[in-house]
Amino acid sequence: MGRASQLEKFDESLEDPRVRGFIVLGSRGAGKSRLIEECLKRAEGAGRHIGRAVATAAAASIPLGTIAHLLPAEADLSDPVTGFASVARLLSRSGTDPAPLVIGVDDLHLLDVTSVVLLRQLMDVGVIFLLGSVSSAEPPGAAVAALSCGDSVQQVKLVDFGRSQVEELLEQVLGGYVGRNTVNQMFAASGGNPLYLRELVTGAMTGGILTCDGELWEMAPGRLPGTRRLTDLLRSRLSTASSEGRDVLEALALCEPLSVAQLTADAEPRTLDELERAELIVIGRERQRTAVRLAHPLYGEVLRADITTIRGQKTLLRHLSLLERSGARRREDAMRLATYRLAATGTADPALLMRAAALAIHTRAYANALSLLRAVPEEWHGVQYRLLLGKALYEAGEFEQAETVLSQAAALADDEQETLFVTGLRVQNLIWGLGVSQRTVREVIEAARHRVAGPSGHQVLTATEAAGCFALGEFPRSLALCSRLPLDSGPGPDVMTWLIAVTTTSATLAFLGRCEEAVTWARRAISVSAAVDAELYSMTTHETAHQSILMLALTESGHLAESRTVGEQAYRTLAQGLPSPEQRLLAFHLGRTAWLAGHPGQARRWYAELVRAARPYTAIVLPLALSGLAASAALQGDLQAAEAALAEYDRLTCAVHIPEERLGVAWLHAVRGELSHARAVLTAAAQDARERGQIAFESVLLTDLVRLGGAGEAAERLAEIAEATGGRFHRARAHLAAAWAGECPDRLLTAAGEMEAIGADLLAAEATCVAAGILRQAGDSRRAQAAALRAQLLAARCEGARTPALTTGGSGARLTRRQQEIALLVSQGMPRKDIAEQLGISVRTVDNHLQRIYAELGITTRRELATRLNGVVPSPLRPDSSSDHRNSHLSGSEAHRRP
Repeated sequence: MGRASQLEKFDESLEDPRVRGFIVLGSRGAGKSRLIEECLKRAEGAGRHIGRAVATAAAASIPLGTIAHLLPAEADLSDPVTGFASVARLLSRSGTDPAPLVIGVDDLHLLDVTSVVLLRQLMDVGVIFLLGSVSSAEPPGAAVAALSCGDSVQQVKLVDFGRSQVEELLEQVLGGYVGRNTVNQMFAASGGNPLYLRELVTGAMTGGILTCDGELWEMAPGRLPGTRRLTDLLRSRLSTASSEGRDVLEALALCEPLSVAQLTADAEPRTLDELERAELIVIGRERQRTAVRLAHPLYGEVLRADITTIRGQKTLLRHLSLLERSGARRREDAMRLATYRLAATGTADPALLMRAAALAIHTRAYANALSLLRAVPEEWHGVQYRLLLGKALYEAGEFEQAETVLSQAAALADDEQETLFVTGLRVQNLIWGLGVSQRTVREVIEAARHRVAGPSGHQVLTATEAAGCFALGEFPRSLALCSRLPLDSGPGPDVMTWLIAVTTTSATLAFLGRCEEAVTWARRAISVSAAVDAELYSMTTHETAHQSILMLALTESGHLAESRTVGEQAYRTLAQGLPSPEQRLLAFHLGRTAWLAGHPGQARRWYAELVRAARPYTAIVLPLALSGLAASAALQGDLQAAEAALAEYDRLTCAVHIPEERLGVAWLHAVRGELSHARAVLTAAAQDARERGQIAFESVLLTDLVRLGGAGEAAERLAEIAEATGGRFHRARAHLAAAWAGECPDRLLTAAGEMEAIGADLLAAEATCVAAGILRQAGDSRRAQAAALRAQLLAARCEGARTPALTTGGSGARLTRRQQEIALLVSQGMPRKDIAEQLGISVRTVDNHLQRIYAELGITTRRELATRLNGVVPSPLRPDSSSDHRNSHLSGSEAHRRP
């Protein structure tokens, strides 16, 4: 039940003469006191007399100690029987309002017996309406039972926030998007407790750890900074534990989770029961054992800070001994043994450290893996050690260090298997981490070929080269290399190589337009990876990488909703802390899918998250993310953010670029009204994509050319792509382009239906809006009105997107391309002289076009034009926003031309 619902229930209870009380239950810090105060203010606002009291353990030893200040001074309480009656009589006469006095009491469970009896009697005779709070951490006592029994008392229970509620609250408080890793950290640390959450945010803000880059609030991973108040609150909570209970809590702070059997080796079962009742620990089933954890991660922070070094070592060694005596049979036990031993003694068996590091990498605990590996003595620094260290460094984003370590491993490798492992991981780091050139990657692979003799080894290198070619945008070559491998026969003994090749095949097919085949291969890879031991291939990729490829294939095949579901589920499974390469890849696909769906708000958030994670590096995803961010911001009308993203894009020095990156600059031109520039950028980019064989990118770019007035130029090529690929999304794009070029409202409405079924809401809205304008101009007002309503409903899904098709398409006016461009520029507030200079025409020509525009739209002023197209009145451009200044890096068809 939300806060609004809780207040509404209180209002109903207060007005119901049968109800005499309203009790709020919840954990400490859940907001009980704040809700009580809000209820009292509402009661006072409704004209009711109110009183406040806070019960404490100290006051509980004094009869009526908590509520004495609320009682009439003349009441004689020497005789409880007559005294209680006199209090009721005096209170009922104390005001002209016959309604009961509303008394709010925090922590009812701490009331003394005399206060409980008096309050209950006053409730029963209708003199007071009791508003109270009770901590759910306390066992229900006689006081609470007496005051809350019967149908005349309403109860509400406050529950801690869920993750989505924490995210919503953080964004409301901070006034912007919050990174998902930060939301996860805040949610996990606070346990959804509102008080803890508030103190965490306060501490993070004060410490400068929670910062905003203009798009996204993000917190550096690591220890969560709280406040002195939070620490005191937590210490107060933990101080309620007995001495034996404290031992249990400290053991959990250092070693959680622990089994009940491990804890009861030193503690009585009743101790665990007491801690669970006090909500200091939680006990639940985890696979085949009953595991015990601290109720809040913050408890562990406070406990660890208070444990002395000697006491901590003693605790670790005791549980290390227990774990060794139990046989340490679980997979994760090796990591626990090494971690305990290292923390307690500063050293551990090198073989155990290596095994534990491999497990840490598999579970994505990369910081832990690095800590374990750095404790391995130098004489163990062979190829296997460097492989593990290189992998951990790569996943932690330390790409330069990873290349150094992996280069050393390549030089030390003395057998074929080691060479293949090192080469695969090194190529991955060079491309996705450092973003190096094609030549460098091929040199690494060729060097490995000279050291590999067997056919199976050469197949591994072929799969590695194919993956590299895909990442570098060489899709036809990548597919040709994959076709040399025996994929149809199944994974065989080398599952890792098969998975790499199949994943590459799926991704390449998706970008080449063979979408249904791509989906089939992606699903096959996922089914195989789920059936094998993931540790076998964790040195090169994780299972979520296969999910990202499935997401790509689903998006390209026109199943946007399913793609988004797959991507979000995979993203949630990833570890918190430093973003991994697979997180960045998923964020890119989620942003791109949202963009293709016409949801610029969602796309902007994903791209902003990706930019924040990828900003230290200039590899493949950062330019894509900045371009996507610019396009999304432009579509929302935030030109300042779009310009800032493109300015950062211009400063990049990347070896690899793809044509779809040009969407950012194209849409900034378009939203400014510079449609001819936008079309020139898109035409050049689409041609670039065609020459590279990148059909998916070409199709997207040509579709946007259609939306910006270039349907005649794009329709034929989109039809060719649809015929060649047969893909659902490609067919729908071709139908849309043909209908737009032919100005056929019926075909436009049909194409809009196809796009809506795919999930491309903005394309559907634009097509419907244009159809409405054509129908209105043809005099078919009934169908025009119906189409306009449908367009409005579709556009409402698109998070405030404003495109030329939505602003001019539904007007019913027959404007030429040039007139559309001039109308949009005028609506942005650009002076006629600047428009003439930008378009290379005279001011007189601009004026002539404006006269025709006004006549077509039935208006007479710039103000009316801006209102018609944008719904706002234009503001004059600032002097420093002249045409030349704005287009210093966005001018003409050469803007952002890439090799």
